[in-house]
Amino acid sequence: ANGDAYDVLLDRSAFYPTSGGQPFDTGVLGGSKVTDVNVSGGEVWHTVDGPLTVGDTVHGVIDWLRRFDHMQQHTGQHILTAAFVELFDYQTVSFHLGSELVAIDLNIAEVTAEQLAEAEKRANDIVLENRPIETTWVTKYELTQYNLRKDVTVDEDIRLVIIPDYDYNGCGGTHPTSTGQVQLIKIMEIEKMKSNIRVHFVCGNRVREQLTMRKTVLTDVARQLSVPEKDASIALTKLMASAKQTEKALAETRDALLGYEAKEYAHAGEAVVGRIFENRTIQELQKLARFMTTENADITAILIANNEDKLQFVAARGANVE
Repeated sequence: ANGDAYDVLLDRSAFYPTSGGQPFDTGVLGGSKVTDVNVSGGEVWHTVDGPLTVGDTVHGVIDWLRRFDHMQQHTGQHILTAAFVELFDYQTVSFHLGSELVAIDLNIAEVTAEQLAEAEKRANDIVLENRPIETTWVTKYELTQYNLRKDVTVDEDIRLVIIPDYDYNGCGGTHPTSTGQVQLIKIMEIEKMKSNIRVHFVCGNRVREQLTMRKTVLTDVARQLSVPEKDASIALTKLMASAKQTEKALAETRDALLGYEAKEYAHAGEAVVGRIFENRTIQELQKLARFMTTENADITAILIANNEDKLQFVAARGANVE
């Protein structure tokens, strides 16, 4: 026990522990919520929010929506990774299953948009063909019978996940029984990661969630711009250019007004010109003081602004003031 959390060990479990880039399962175990599952000392520990009695037989129920989502993403990763290997011999060096996007790191420094499109199409062809996904347990001596995508890192309890004539991979993760259950694979974006390229993508239900979110945002943007969705980018570019021109014209007008204000203060007949303002930025005070002392090199300017919870001031002297 640790506060309100309890760690439970079972003689067997259907809950998947965090492993191989795939997050843990959640659900219910003997009436208590399962909030984490992890491997420690070669054993699978379940973190639950209520005490269970040692020696009891407990019934577990996995959050199937979460599990199936992870199955879709993990299998989609196998398929997309194999597509990059098959087409371009680009190897995947790491896998990240996040709460929104999934990512693989490819062992290359650059990838083209055409290559991404080709890999995505090949991966989705494999999904559409609804190929079987097979799992088998082998010994390390039997591994030579399989054309594995990468070396297996364990010597015993070796589990292979196989898409016949396409991908042979040592993996302990969860997968559906056929590629069609992945539904769809969509690459979202890429980023440079040192000497690798990280490819962010989504599979299955996450494609629909991403599409719904992006459609909602794009529809709102297009509505505010009063253009069809396909023209939103062009309209936004025009709006930004117009806004920059407006900002520039406004800044020039403000400078002109500050110039007039500075002349008035600079020739007020005072050696030290002190003025107090409400809510004027420090940048505006600096500019005003500079204009004043340029206009009249014989004055000192002390400008104070009461800016909400701060009192800010600028002091400047003309070139003739020692």
